[in-house]
Amino acid sequence: MIRIVLADDHTLVREGIRTLLGLVEDIELVGEAASGESALRVVAETQPDVLLLDMRMPEGDGLFVVRELAQRGQLPATLILTTFDDDAAAIEVVRAGARGFLLKDVTLERLVTAVRALAAGETLIQPALTARAQQKLCEATRAAGAPGTAEPATDDAEPMTPREREVLRLLAAGYSNREIARALFIAEGTVKNHVSNILTKMAVRDRTRAVLKAAERGLL
Repeated sequence: MIRIVLADDHTLVREGIRTLLGLVEDIELVGEAASGESALRVVAETQPDVLLLDMRMPEGDGLFVVRELAQRGQLPATLILTTFDDDAAAIEVVRAGARGFLLKDVTLERLVTAVRALAAGETLIQPALTARAQQKLCEATRAAGAPGTAEPATDDAEPMTPREREVLRLLAAGYSNREIARALFIAEGTVKNHVSNILTKMAVRDRTRAVLKAAERGLL
């Protein structure tokens, strides 16, 4: 079972998601929260596999919750539930440690796929949301560019191949290595090699940072 905590200050939203998740056999909702502070408490008490987190809540927004949980070493795989008005902010929360974000009007099938992907260690960032957020993300990156905090520059790095670009787009969409292999009709081992090459060429440590940097550079 994938154990879920849902944090959203709108009762109807929580009731709707609770009802939908109740239809899924391998997902169990183990806690709910209506504020940032209560989200911290519920996560600490239940230790879920995945946290579904609203961006805008009283007593601490999504960014506050992610930063606090990360500082405490209690941050589960976190999926931000967002709107188009929040997409740039959602990317900042991902930079703080969340694994990705989805629009609140997502279908049950897409939500379940996302939860399973995060529980399996994957990342989920919708390319469609990043176009408008790119400029703000670049500005935030430049503003936060304190010495020693930036990723190594990669302007002179070897460019990615067309196949690596395809793999990168599927990573951003939340596909696992196995799903990428099926989508591109290649071996899963080949996908792992492509992912390794992408991380090396973009000078990042993990898939989340690779997707964020790709969004920042308009590669998705």
